[in-house]
Amino acid sequence: MHVLAQQEQNASGETDSRRELTALVAGCGIYRPERALISLTGRDRVRWLNGMVSNNIRDLAAGHGVYAFVLTPQGHIQADLYAFNRGESLLIETERVQSAALLQIFRKYIIMDKVEIEDLSEKIVVFSVTGPKSEEVLDSLGLSKDLGTLQLAETNSNGTAVTLVRGDNPSFPNYELWVAAEQAESVWNSLLQADGIEVHEPTLETFRILCGIPKVGQDIREKTLPHETGQERALNFNKGCYIGQEIVERIRSRGAVHKAFVGFEVEGPVPSAATKIQSEGKDVGEITSVAAEPLNKKRLALGYLRREFIGTEKVLTAGEAQVKAATLPFVGIFK
Repeated sequence: MHVLAQQEQNASGETDSRRELTALVAGCGIYRPERALISLTGRDRVRWLNGMVSNNIRDLAAGHGVYAFVLTPQGHIQADLYAFNRGESLLIETERVQSAALLQIFRKYIIMDKVEIEDLSEKIVVFSVTGPKSEEVLDSLGLSKDLGTLQLAETNSNGTAVTLVRGDNPSFPNYELWVAAEQAESVWNSLLQADGIEVHEPTLETFRILCGIPKVGQDIREKTLPHETGQERALNFNKGCYIGQEIVERIRSRGAVHKAFVGFEVEGPVPSAATKIQSEGKDVGEITSVAAEPLNKKRLALGYLRREFIGTEKVLTAGEAQVKAATLPFVGIFK
C-alpha cells in the first residue's frame, strides 16, 4: 500500500517513512509512545477523580477505561487523559509532556480526600501495537485477548507479565502493552521478531494527522473548549458536578460553539502551524498541525474553522495556499 508521495528511496525502493506508515495502516507498526502512568489509590479515589475530569469515573467497571479532559473552572482544557479502573486502584495515562502539570493540578485539589498518587512512569514501560495485523502479532506472542474499546486484561508472554489494553482509535486496530521496566526490552525484541515494524516520531505525527486526533499543546491550547475539539467521547452530561462542568453544560444548552476542529487539504505553499485561515480578507480559522509529507499527492493539515464556513464553496486561504475543509479522519487517504 503506497500512501506517500515520491521521495528519496532506500536500497529496497521504499522510503523509511513509507514503510512505517504502510505498517500502521496495512500491517503492524510498533513504537514506544511518550506516555506517563499515574496510580491513584485510597478510599476516596473514585469520588475525587469523578469531580476532577469530564467523563464518568463513578460508574466505570473494573477492567475498563474512558477518555476525559481536565478543565479549568472556566471550561478550558488543561489536559487530556485516559482513566482505567484496575479494581484496587485507578490508573491515569497521559502524554509524558503533560504529566508534571497534571500531577501539580491533582495535588492542588487533594485537600481532605483519602487519595494517594504514585507516578509509575519509571516503573512501567508502554509499547503501542497498531494496524490491521496487530492481532496476528499479539497472538503469535500469546497475548491475544478479545477486548472491547479501552478494556484491559492481565496476560503474559513467555512468562513475562503484561497488561494488554485495547485503544480507541476508530480508524485502525490499536493496542498498548504495559510492561515492568526491567522486562521491557525482552518484550520489545519479541515484538520485532514477530514482524512488528518499528515506527518513529515523524511518521507517528503524520499518522496522528491522518486519523484526525487533536494534540494538547498543539491543536488544543489553553483557551480551547471541549466542544470545539470534536471529542464528545471525553464528555459525560449525566455525571453531576466536576471542575468546569457549569460551562460545559451552558454551552451544550445554548447550542454549538462558533468554531470546530476539522481537517484541511492544502494546495500551494505549505502553511506553518498557527497560520490564520482567511476568507475575503477576514480571519475565519487557523492551521494547527501540518503533515510533514504529502500523501497521495495531497498535503494535509488540521485546524479550526468557523462553523458557517464548513461545507461551503467559499475560497479559503492560509498564507499563500488555498485550503479546503475535510471531514475527519481522512479516510479516503487510507484506500
